[in-house]
Amino acid sequence: MLRFHNTLTRKKEEFKPLISNEVKMYSCGPTVYNYAHIGNFRSFIFVDLLRRYLKYKGFKLNHVMNITDVDDKTIRDSQKNGKSLQEFTQYYTAEFLSDLKTLNVEIPEVMPKATDHITEMVELIKTLKEKGNAYERNGTIYFSISSFKDYGELANLDTENLKKNADGRLNSSDEYEKDDARDFALWKPWEESDGDVFWETEIGKGRPGWHIECSAMSTKYLGETFDIHTGGVDLVFPHHTNEIAQSECAHCKTFVNYWLHNEHLFVNGEKMSKSAGNFFTLRDLLEKGYSPMAIRYQFIASHYRQQLNFTEDALKQIPQTLQRFYDFIDKLESLGAGEENSNVSDLITVAKKGFEESMDDDLNISGALAAIFDFMREINKLTSKNKIGESNAKDVLHLMNQFNQVLGVFDHDKGEIAEEVEALIEQRQEARKNKDFTAADKIRDDLKEKGIILEDTKDGVKWKKIN
Repeated sequence: MLRFHNTLTRKKEEFKPLISNEVKMYSCGPTVYNYAHIGNFRSFIFVDLLRRYLKYKGFKLNHVMNITDVDDKTIRDSQKNGKSLQEFTQYYTAEFLSDLKTLNVEIPEVMPKATDHITEMVELIKTLKEKGNAYERNGTIYFSISSFKDYGELANLDTENLKKNADGRLNSSDEYEKDDARDFALWKPWEESDGDVFWETEIGKGRPGWHIECSAMSTKYLGETFDIHTGGVDLVFPHHTNEIAQSECAHCKTFVNYWLHNEHLFVNGEKMSKSAGNFFTLRDLLEKGYSPMAIRYQFIASHYRQQLNFTEDALKQIPQTLQRFYDFIDKLESLGAGEENSNVSDLITVAKKGFEESMDDDLNISGALAAIFDFMREINKLTSKNKIGESNAKDVLHLMNQFNQVLGVFDHDKGEIAEEVEALIEQRQEARKNKDFTAADKIRDDLKEKGIILEDTKDGVKWKKIN
């Protein structure tokens, strides 16, 4: 039975999607004004683990992740760089997608940009005004939180003591224009500092507030009620709290059934900041020579609801762990004829059950990894005694591939590099036939620098990737 900890109810619940074999899920994506930092990727890799496991369980995914390409930061920094908002945000969107690929993160089925959905936002704001949930003051349209009796339930808030300007995205004058200092902006009128960033609409010349963007886009692609909404704990309030208020007031329906939030990432036990010297983008870590899969593994190896303390010392140890996977797979792939062993199917059954029971329990990754390592240890005992046959090896490799469809951390790029490696091996063999040993040795050394080790065996040249 698959269970998730629902932030809304503060307890684990059995997961029952609206449609039995389909999951509709929304994840808050990046604000594309700079390169994403590793704190951002903690969230995106958690979501990737979640979606991969849902697919493993047989669900069809309709997963939406937005791109916030208009807000105060994108406007400010595009102007600093002397670029149009579109040109500026397109660059960082492309870099973000490149980073996802580097970390072996699957791309969601839909990735809508906020600027492509202004019409939907305007219609939603108009609905809220008509229903009495929103009002206008000097061109700014605000949501009235007093009009929604359940406001703050997600974050377990005392609405009477909410901080003023809690969304942090209003200017100083807003506090005095609103009916209630706790209200937040749905639409902001154009100001000279916005430059050429504005839309001429029925509700005025301006641009959307941050919160309305996600409500409009999630509704368009997933419907007025959907299964799962994810994000970091920092988004519980005000962003997700405000999404619920807007959406449920507009549609008079439950907005989301399951809210899943990942905890913060710290670096060396401290909050990440440039002033503390512990602020890293993915590029920073890659330039230091760390493997993308080592970075990914450090992110997924801790439960998503536990705070993750990211350290370079821990990161340096992970390649040894990954190498255990690589060596295990290579050994099975190159296994010669051996004795078929009926015990292997029992080990496979136990490992699969242990993995699934742990992952079913709110993505208990520690238990899942323990099941995999226990399985590898038992199989290694058999292979060392030549008590495993080729058919057994294929079954074991099939299970490891299933595990990796969820984890996405070992041998993920072997298929991509195989063609190139095989071609170089052929060149090396040709060089050796021609007794050009200098060229042959250079090919071997070049491959070794790329993490590819060649082994000359009686069955020909074998190769394996090392981390």
